[in-house]
Formats: sequence, structure tokens, C-alpha cells
Amino acid sequence: MDIENLQIQIKTFFGLEQILAEEIKKLGGRKVEVKNRAVNCEGDLGFLYKINYSARTALKILVPIHQFKAFNQHQFYDRLFKFEWDEFMDVDQSFSIDATVNSETFKHSQFVTLKMKDAIVDYFQEKHKRRPNVETRTPDIKFHLHIDRELVMISMDSSGDALFKRGYRREQGEAPINEVLASGMLQLAGWDGKGNFLDPMCGSGTLLIEAAMIALDLPAQIFRKRFGFQNWKNYDADLFSTIKEFRINRVRQFDGKIVGYDIDARMLNAARMNVEAAEMEDVIEIRKQNFFDSKKDLFPLLMVFNPPYDERISINDDDFYKKIGDTFKTNYPNTLAWLISSDLEAVKKIGLRPSRKIKLFNGKLETRFLQYEMYEGTKKIHKLEDKS
Repeated sequence: MDIENLQIQIKTFFGLEQILAEEIKKLGGRKVEVKNRAVNCEGDLGFLYKINYSARTALKILVPIHQFKAFNQHQFYDRLFKFEWDEFMDVDQSFSIDATVNSETFKHSQFVTLKMKDAIVDYFQEKHKRRPNVETRTPDIKFHLHIDRELVMISMDSSGDALFKRGYRREQGEAPINEVLASGMLQLAGWDGKGNFLDPMCGSGTLLIEAAMIALDLPAQIFRKRFGFQNWKNYDADLFSTIKEFRINRVRQFDGKIVGYDIDARMLNAARMNVEAAEMEDVIEIRKQNFFDSKKDLFPLLMVFNPPYDERISINDDDFYKKIGDTFKTNYPNTLAWLISSDLEAVKKIGLRPSRKIKLFNGKLETRFLQYEMYEGTKKIHKLEDKS
């Protein structure tokens, strides 16, 4: 493995690729290339540590180590058996394999995963007379197998657990929004920690905590205890320690307010527990408040939220979304508001035309992330004022 010029693939959610690419460029990635649900780039070992620790919209960070073509299962096994696995793991280490397969030749991901496992175990048995353990739950080393037709790519997973597992979530709501998706939504909405932020239906508080982490410029994985790369043979503990220290020294002051509303006592309790686990009690305020009875009291204000939709919480969609629109128009003048919903018919009841629509997925649900701009008066009046 050339630690100066690592080829790196960073996985993300559909719709967040450009946001991730910008993050990677700012962190110092070379040859940044946007793919479907991924960004490819080059960097050294320190950069690999840095993006694992800091990138907010990364789900998993892979480093390819072996690539070849195989036209049948014998070639597949043979090429893997001849690969020098002990450059990348010790016989005493456990391993697991994730597979994604798009091939007429290799149709079943479980079968090729088993074949790859056999090849690795047989390699160590022949060379060292001992066998490494396969461990699916907490392996020391995670390999990723990707087959596209005849092309086989083996990568090492440098992250370990998926990077949306930030380490601050103690409680979750009915359908909590994924931390990576939450951070991506905030960045799409333009949140940079300047001004004030409101989540008027905050649930267990994920958007609030991610908003605070952006505002303070806290690294995304400040609470994480372990990364996959810490079990690699080339792990440089001093380098990782230096990178963490440098990143933490960049944490900044935040003078605005980050506020969450909810009406459900259980959700408010969950949000408070998560905020406390993230050590954000001084930054985030959580109020028992019905959004429909609220008035704007923060200036300037960005609002981002994930209203309940019928797949997860039973509500009368049409009436509910109409109330959102009425509250926007009556009580939140001169506000930029974003919401995510999978109910594309119900959002029409808001009664405002969204100025932006972005397709995202919340789990397997196809959603739209919608921007609403509330003006005092109408846009027509504002245009007349602009001309005068």
C-alpha cells in the first residue's frame, strides 16, 4: 500500500455527492471525482485519518488494494488465493467481508463472499499453518468486495462502523433521521453557523446536534472511540493523534442560538439526553412548544426540519401540511425554511411554491428536500420595491 498516494473511495447518500466533494476538497483531497453515491480522490495516510475524523457527509471510506478480472468462480478463487493477504492483516486478526455484486457470472453475493473467505483462510493456512477467524459483528479488519460484471475490486474499510454512528445518540425517536443525511441537509440549506437555527419538530434532536457541530466546527467523529484503520498494519498512532489535536484546535466560538421545539414529552426527553451526551447543553435549547402556535423570535433565522410523514407516524397529512403553510405565512416572515418529506401530494397543501426541490432518500424512502422563502407581503411587492 502506497501511503503517500492512496486511492480512496468515500461512500455517501444519493443527493449529497457534491456536498461531500466540497468537504473533501476543503480537507485537502487530490483529484476529487464525483460518482453515484460516492466521491473518489487521492491522498496520503494522514488525509485518510483526517477525512474519517472530520467529513460530515461520509458514510464509509474505502481504500482499494486489489483489482482483477475473473470470468468464472475458479479464476476468482485462484486470484484471491495468490494475493498476499499478510501484507494487510495478521493471522491473529479477525475479518469480515461486505459484498456488492452486479454480474451475470457471479449472481449471488453470499456465494462470492464465501469463496473470498475460503481463499483468505486457505492462504494463511498454507503459508502460516494457522487460520484467521471470520467475525461479522466486530472484526479487526473489514474487506469490501465489489464485482461489476467481470471486474473484481477488493478494498479495505478504513472506517469500521459506518460513519453515521457518531457516538452521541443515546435515545432515538420513531424514525430518527440519519446523522449523515441530517448534516447533508443542513449543508444543502446553507447552514454555516452564522445566525440562528430552528428545528420546529425536533424529535430526538439529530438536526440540532449536527447544526451545533457545524456551528462550532467540531469534527464529525469527535465522540467516536474506534476506527477501522487503527487495526491496520501501517497504523501510525502519533500521526492520528496529531491530526485530532490540530482539528480540535480549530473549534470556534458560536454566538447564535440553536433551538428545537417538540410537543411530545418522550421526544423532548430523548432530545435532551442526546444533547447532553453530545455535551451541547450550553449551545442547544429545547422547548416544549407547538410549532403551529409559535412565532418567530430569532433574527436572522434558518429553519430545517423533518416533519412526521405517514409512513412512520400516523397524522392527517393534508391538514397537518396546511397548518405548516399557514404557520410559515402568518408567523415566520422573512424566513428561509427547509423540510424533507416523502409525501409529495401532502406537501402541496402547504400552499407555497418551493423555491428549490432536491431529491434525497431517507432510508429507502424517496423524499424531496424543499426550500420555502417567506417574504413579508408578496414577491410581487418586493420586486416592485427592488425596481424603485
